[in-house]
Amino acid sequence: MPRTPAKPTTGGRLATALRAVALFGGALVFLFPFYYMFVGSLQAEPDTSPAGAFPTSGLTLDNYRDINARVDLLGSLVNSGIFTGGVIACTVVFGVLAGYALARLRFRGRGTLFALVLLVQVIPFQLLLIPLYVLIVRGYGLADSYLGMILPFAINTTAVFVFRQFFLQLPDELFAAARVDGAGELRVLWSVALPLVRPALLTVVLLTFIGPWNEFLWPFLVTKQADMQPLAVSLANYISNVAARAANPYGAVLAGACVLAAPAVGLFLAFQKHFVSTDIGSGVKG
Repeated sequence: MPRTPAKPTTGGRLATALRAVALFGGALVFLFPFYYMFVGSLQAEPDTSPAGAFPTSGLTLDNYRDINARVDLLGSLVNSGIFTGGVIACTVVFGVLAGYALARLRFRGRGTLFALVLLVQVIPFQLLLIPLYVLIVRGYGLADSYLGMILPFAINTTAVFVFRQFFLQLPDELFAAARVDGAGELRVLWSVALPLVRPALLTVVLLTFIGPWNEFLWPFLVTKQADMQPLAVSLANYISNVAARAANPYGAVLAGACVLAAPAVGLFLAFQKHFVSTDIGSGVKG
């Protein structure tokens, strides 16, 4: 006869309730800055007191209208999409190829090469700005071009590391069976490995998106043309040069932050349910 599930004790229910309350409180603490940023961007008059987080009147879209009047939001969004999309595409392609090679191919110097990949991660990007500027702008002549903005971010060592670790977790039997069937390395990568590392792909896309989407220093150095600058550069110029003269400087800064943060938050909400582990051992018996 099947066993009847044991009923939770009073102590167990209390612990569950306390855990739920603690998690709910932590979620509120985490979300409150986003809520305060959004509410502050809608205020007609600045109110930095605690009561300003719960306004009862005076909400308006004037701060957003002011940004749209002074910054070409649509054009800046298109520029950001081209810049960020190009970086993501290059990062995923090169990261998958390099991660697969470091995880599954046997060649001389593989360990040394992986050590160099880890070493690159500890070098701040700001330290490379001047040599990169000389190389990209003066050496390659890629000033005022999308390629000049994308090229320094085309290979992301963090993505290489993430893909390598996921490929190492895949069972060797899957690759051996594919090679016995006559599949080449690219076919093994495309048909066997990639379908099993979808969480890694989504994680790399999200992590890669955040960097170039919020990057304003490098695109500003590459191009001074306003019609080519990404949204982060346009908003940085607006906040530093125009927002102080707005009717509500406090609300103008928060409105700019909301415009910049909205796509990243939307991307996370769209992908968050996919950030789960894949059953990578399901294709192997025993």
